[in-house]
Amino acid sequence: MDDKILIVDDEQEIADLVAIYLENEGFTVFKYYNPKEALGCIEEENLDLAVLDIMMPGIDGFALCRKIREKHQYPIIMLTAKGEEIDKINGLTLGADDYITKPFLPLELVARVKAQLRRYKRYNAAQEADEDIIAHSGLVLNIRTHECTLNERVLSLTPTEFSILKVLCQQKGKVISSEELFHQIWKDEYYTKNNTITVHIRHLREKMGDSFENPKYIKTVWGVGYKIEI
Repeated sequence: MDDKILIVDDEQEIADLVAIYLENEGFTVFKYYNPKEALGCIEEENLDLAVLDIMMPGIDGFALCRKIREKHQYPIIMLTAKGEEIDKINGLTLGADDYITKPFLPLELVARVKAQLRRYKRYNAAQEADEDIIAHSGLVLNIRTHECTLNERVLSLTPTEFSILKVLCQQKGKVISSEELFHQIWKDEYYTKNNTITVHIRHLREKMGDSFENPKYIKTVWGVGYKIEI
């Protein structure tokens, strides 16, 4: 396995433990306790995924997430303190794809890493040309290149945002629940208090310039889910 994983956490015991578990799975791990030192790795290495702690001195996980999203679209998993819901929302808004709350089981993090990598690699896998493009009312998604444009304007989407939009477009006209969206993207069990999909939908609307009150593209069917109308 040649996947390269960046770990940044000023709690050395956590960083070391996560690194051991990932290395045991065959991943190449770049581990940093100092977020400033991780900046060089972000610039120089061809990474496949990043695991970032949020609360760090100097440069926090949010700043590192923003730095990565300036040039890269690989998955980002944020580590948050227990009960800090606002951190989770902020991280997802900045372009993170998933979060996990401390304390956590190392095997759970390994499973999340593998799930994110599987999804990310599917975006980059070659497909037949006629299956690569999804178009709808000025919105164009290229599945092979993971590019999205709206009325010829390029939208910079994270892998998770792209995945949500792809599912909605592929099933346009059908209402899809948050639970179904969550399961299709993460393949994990959905919890009723999980607002991950809601945050990503809000961020998608912002990037698309879509109104919450009178949306043109992603519409909310209250108590049911979301849909893109035909």
